[in-house]
Formats: sequence, structure tokens, C-alpha cells
Amino acid sequence: MSAEPEPEPQPATSSESSSGPGGPARKESRRVLGARIVAAAAGGFALFLAFPPLDWWLCAPLGIGLIAASIHGTRPRRAAWIGYLAAAVFLLPTVAWVRTIGDDVWIMLVATESFFYAAMAALAALVFRLRAWPLWFGGLWMLMEWARGLVPIGGFPWARAAFSQGESLFTPYAALGGAPLVSFAVTLCGALLAYAVLNRPARAVARAVPVGLAVAVPVLGLAVPRFGDEGRSINVGVVQGNVPGRGMYALGDEPAVVLRNHANETKRLAQAVRDGKLPKPDIVVLPENSTDIDPYRDPYARQIIHDSVQDVGVPTLVGAVVAIGDENRATRSLVWDPVTGPGAYYDKQHLVPFGEYTPFKEIVLALWERAGLVGRQSIAGTEPGDLKMGPVTVGAVNCYEVAYDDTVRGTVRAGGTPLVVQTNNASYALSNLPSQQLAMSKLRAVEHNRAVVTAATTGISAYVTPEGKVSWQTRELVADMNVVKVPVRTQETIATKVGALPEWALMVMGAAAAGFAAWRGRRRGDRMRNDG
Repeated sequence: MSAEPEPEPQPATSSESSSGPGGPARKESRRVLGARIVAAAAGGFALFLAFPPLDWWLCAPLGIGLIAASIHGTRPRRAAWIGYLAAAVFLLPTVAWVRTIGDDVWIMLVATESFFYAAMAALAALVFRLRAWPLWFGGLWMLMEWARGLVPIGGFPWARAAFSQGESLFTPYAALGGAPLVSFAVTLCGALLAYAVLNRPARAVARAVPVGLAVAVPVLGLAVPRFGDEGRSINVGVVQGNVPGRGMYALGDEPAVVLRNHANETKRLAQAVRDGKLPKPDIVVLPENSTDIDPYRDPYARQIIHDSVQDVGVPTLVGAVVAIGDENRATRSLVWDPVTGPGAYYDKQHLVPFGEYTPFKEIVLALWERAGLVGRQSIAGTEPGDLKMGPVTVGAVNCYEVAYDDTVRGTVRAGGTPLVVQTNNASYALSNLPSQQLAMSKLRAVEHNRAVVTAATTGISAYVTPEGKVSWQTRELVADMNVVKVPVRTQETIATKVGALPEWALMVMGAAAAGFAAWRGRRRGDRMRNDG
């Protein structure tokens, strides 16, 4: 990249104009504005193509590069609405699985989340005036993704750039700085491509530098050190029992049908072991909501679960929604021993708003009848999911929270290995949600050097190796089970050890660059007024 400051945008003739700090209003032709709009929309759509189920991962840096180009050289106000447009085009298809809840919820979610991209674009318009702006742009993208995962009502960290890279050249960066560093690497690569197109120095060598750097970013991921096998493994039984319904009524109307489905599939696994068709498991994992009746309060449910666990003969992780007092509940990962019954447990920490609890309850219930389907309000757990099961301590992660860096990292630091993701995607079967969630598991495996076993009610249940490769997976909407041999890794990656430090460093870098650009622009404006 050139060491010279970015040249100021040159004026063009038209009735369109924009203004901002750091200089007088400038005019921009309708043709240029139209090109910006097309580039923003194309960039947003290309970014969508990088996500599962398509997994065209190279489209992520290309899409981000187009978005950067669409706002480069314009003022913050215009950059904001162009960034909003790009985000809407990206998010509408990417989170289309939300339509199961309702088109109105889908539109409101996209409309809200797009504001974060608009704010990022406005700040990016400032840093584009600085040297080495691809770096600062990458830092601002990190800041935007961090804010999205924090607010409102617990944040929404889905659809981060990193989650389009479940298996790509960028994936190894997860072992150094987690999902945030992967997002940064993708964004930096895209920004460098935009830089190469937008800045054309006279010398051919100088033109080649940003292209070479853009290529080097993913290629250097191959140099990230990988961990070897530690010579220890366990057999994990995975049960997917399926459910009778679809959509918002996925669990069906028949009492205990989900419980019986999973108990019967557990017994079928036990029979396959006795018949020599499957190796004997050391532990068995059932999905989130594998019982739709509280086993603490209902003797019938307790007996069905205990019979199936006794049949398979090993500690089993059961997913249950259990009552807490008379008005609340908890989404629980419950270790069930074949002799002593229910024991240690992990309560889900990151709850799904409007799915497990109702924010602004009085107002929301008055406006939306569907909000009443939540029923009892869930209470979040406070402890990591390290659960002793037979010969290992598994790291329990519950569905939605696989998207949250701190939850997964806390479980690994507490000693969880392998990671076990219990999930209930029944309401979103055959949408793009199950495949997106599996991509997160692939990234988490590399991030923490841990095998990841996912048990889902309707799919996708899977086993992901510590290298991020899917070794086995189920189809959706079928009952299935298997026993997989899983390595037990204990070595911690740099990402596990340093935690959020790389993310904070990148965010502060981007924010500082935006602050400096704003300050410099204000000083230039003051000088121009004084000179006048």
C-alpha cells in the first residue's frame, strides 16, 4: 500500500451532493451514485453467498471489498445509508430462517441489525482518508460485529464474517485470535482488493502490492501451527430422535412424543451395540429438548429416561426444560447416570429472546399474540458447562450460544473436552439455520483444538474433528443414531489463552483511526474557514 495520504475525493458535476466534516460540500454524478448502489447491493449479496448452505467462502472478501468500494470517497451521511443498503441485501437471505417465527420478525431483525453496518460505514468514510485504510476498516468491522453481539437484548452474533469460513483458508486464524481474527482477516483481504482497484499509482510494482497482500492474507493461514493427536479418545453415542411437527409447533400436540422418540432411539442404539453393529459408547449425548416433560417433576418422564439410559448402560447427557419455581424454567444439559439417575447439570447462559424469554414482557405480550408461545420465562445459568461424564469432562454448549465467543471459551477453559453442542433446530428444519450452526461448530473446533459433537432433535447432528472437518453427520427430519470415536485434546490454542485481547486490540485500532480522522478533518475545516 502507498505510504502517501489518501487523496481527497475530486468533485464531479451533478445535482447530487453530500457534505461532512473535513471539507466543503461536493457534488457527485448520478452515474457514480448509481455505481455505489449497485456495488453495495452486489457486495451484500456476494457476502450472503459465502454462508452455508452454499459455502462459497471466497465470496466473503469479494463482497466486503465491493461494500468498501461503494462507500469509499463519500461522506459519512451518504456512506451510512449505502452501508445500510448493503447490510439489508446481505442479511435478508442470510437470516431468512427467522421467517419461521414470522415475516414481521424477520424484517424487524434485519432492519435493526442493518443500523450497525450503517454506523460502521459512516466511520469508514472517515478512515478512508487515512494511509493504510484497509487496516482501519478491518478494525471498524470488528467493532461493528462486537456491538451486534452485545446489544440490543443480549445481541445477535449470527452472520459474522467468520461464520462464513467454517472450512476455508481463513479458518486457521481462529486458533490465534478466535472468530474475531477470522472476521478481520476476511475483511482485510476484501479491503485490500478494493484498495487495489481504487488506488492506481503510476508504478506497476506499487499497483501489485495490495493485490499481493490480499492474496497473502489467506495463504498465511496455512502457516498457523496445528496441534497433533494426544493418543486418547472416547466413543460418543449421538442420538437424533426427530419430532412430529414443523415450524412454531415442531414438538407436536401429543404429550411426551419427543421424549419417547429420543428414548426409543437411545434403546435402538443400545440394541445396535449388543448386536455388534456399533462399538460400545463411553457416553451418550441427546439433543436440547430431548424430553418435552420435566423429569424432576414427572415420574413418567423420569422412568422413561431412566429405562433408556439403563439400557445403553453409560452416562447420558439429556436435554431438558425444567421448572424453576412456579413461574420460571431453565434450559438444562443434565447428566443422567444409569444407576443413580440425574446428577450434575449445566443451565444455558445465553437465552434466545422471544424464544426462551420475553423482553419487555408486558408490552410485547400486548402487541403480539405469538409471544405467548414462550410460556414460562427462562432463567439464564451463570456457570460454564464443564460436566464430568464417565472418563471425560465434556464441555456442554447449548444451541444458540455456540455463536457467543465467551461462552464457548469459558467452557473450554473450565476443562471441557470434547465440546458437546446440544441443539433444537426443529422449528427451523430445512432452512439455512442448521447448516450455519454447523459452520460455527467447525470454527469452534479449530479455535479451541477440541472435537465438537453436535446432537440435534431434527438435524444436523454431527461430529467435527479438532481440525474443523465434519467426519459424520445426519440428514434432517429423520431419526438417527451413531457411535463416533472422538479424540480427547487438552492442549490450549493461543486463542483460548488470550481470549478477547485480539478483538479488543483490533476494535481500539479502528476506533482510534476514526477518531483521528474526524479530528484531522475538523482541523482542516477550521483552517479553511480561517483562511477564508
